[in-house]
Amino acid sequence: MNSFNPLPATLGGLLIGLASAVLWLGNGRIAGISGIFGHLLPPGRDWTWRVLFVLALVGGTALTALLVPGLGVGGPGGAPAVLVSAPQGSGVPGWLWISLAGLLTGVGTQLANGCTSGHGVCGIARLSMRSFVSVGIFFAVAILTVTLTGVVS
Repeated sequence: MNSFNPLPATLGGLLIGLASAVLWLGNGRIAGISGIFGHLLPPGRDWTWRVLFVLALVGGTALTALLVPGLGVGGPGGAPAVLVSAPQGSGVPGWLWISLAGLLTGVGTQLANGCTSGHGVCGIARLSMRSFVSVGIFFAVAILTVTLTGVVS
């Protein structure tokens, strides 16, 4: 990261906070992505707002990527985003590395009863002690993972 620009991060953070507040005030729900996505199947009575939220999340990201190429990845003209590859010499194919990471993330969100968006954005804003503990554990595990694997980006 040679040319850090705080503007995209600040705007992104403000938009995430605004979206979380709108969902909370308009629907009385916490914007925890794992909970929203995890309760899509089997479809329940509150399925519609969950589908709309996920579609808006993906659609907004796709639209922003089209309108502002390179935003958040080195700025306009920066390198395109790529998936993280497995550590060199591990012998693990990239698709398997990403699949295992996704599986472990899912297990972690079940154990923590929420994800980084639910605990980090909404839980801490509500001064939830469980969220403070969860976010502390998230950060500790992230630091440990980077230290052990050497994979930074």
